[in-house]
Order: sequence, then structure tokens, then C-alpha cells
Amino acid sequence: MKIVYLGLGSNIGDREALLQSALDALKGPGLRLRRVSSLYETEPVGLRDQRWFLNLAAEFETDLFPRQLLHRIHRIERQLGRRRIVVNGPRTIDIDILLYGNAVVNTEELEIPHPRYRERRFTLAPLAELQPDLRDPVTGKSVKDLLAALQGQDARRLKP
Repeated sequence: MKIVYLGLGSNIGDREALLQSALDALKGPGLRLRRVSSLYETEPVGLRDQRWFLNLAAEFETDLFPRQLLHRIHRIERQLGRRRIVVNGPRTIDIDILLYGNAVVNTEELEIPHPRYRERRFTLAPLAELQPDLRDPVTGKSVKDLLAALQGQDARRLKP
């Protein structure tokens, strides 16, 4: 079994309910939820003229291969109304594989660690809450150090 960290976000509709629905849908054969961070309300990155996001990080234990996990994630996103129309645009749900054990994957379909998680407070703040000393398998830096080095991007912790 591998430990995998997922980042979840939503800024359309009942954001909190959509995040909970995604967590519920992820749980199942080959994927066991261990811990979930607090909710964070975060400003959008990229396309700024949109509603703020609710984000969280979740720690799972899995025996799924990375591509199997990705396919499950895409299916759940579609079921929860995700439409990929505008890059960095509004979305009902977004689920990213941030880290998958110490694996480094670089294919056309999938990149692990997530290629931009080190630059985003909305992934690093909830991840640091769960596992501040977790090391990035590419840079060797801890999540808390990556977060401390990040400039800007507002993220407010809401509730556990």
C-alpha cells in the first residue's frame, strides 16, 4: 500500500458539499481515506475574476497504480459536473494527485508530483497541516519549507 495525497477544490455551487461528495466517492476498493485537512478558502490562481475556492488535502492509502487512480478521479469529477472548458476557470470539483508515495511519474497523461503544487498556497497550506515534514521527492524540500518560501496568494483556514 502506498500513501497518496490528493488536493481537492471547488468554486461553483455548494462547494463544501461537493468536496464531501468527492471524498465519499473516492473511498472504495483500493483507496482508503486516512486523514483530511481543514477547509481553506483561497483566492483563484490564473483566472482571477471568479469566485474563491474551497480547498483541502486528503491522505489516502492505496494499492491502485497511479493511472488507475487518475482514471477514478476523472470519473468522479465528471459525475460531479466537472467540465473542462476554460483553463484555470470555475469548476464544481477539481481533484489532483499531489504526491504518490515517493514516486516520480512523467508521462503525457500524468505528472507526479503535481507539476505546480509547490507554487500554490491552496495545495501547500492544507498539505502542511496534514504532514509538514513530508519531503518532495524531486526537490527534497519539506512541505513546510515550500510553504514558507511561497509569496502571496491568500488562503484562510476555515474549519477542520
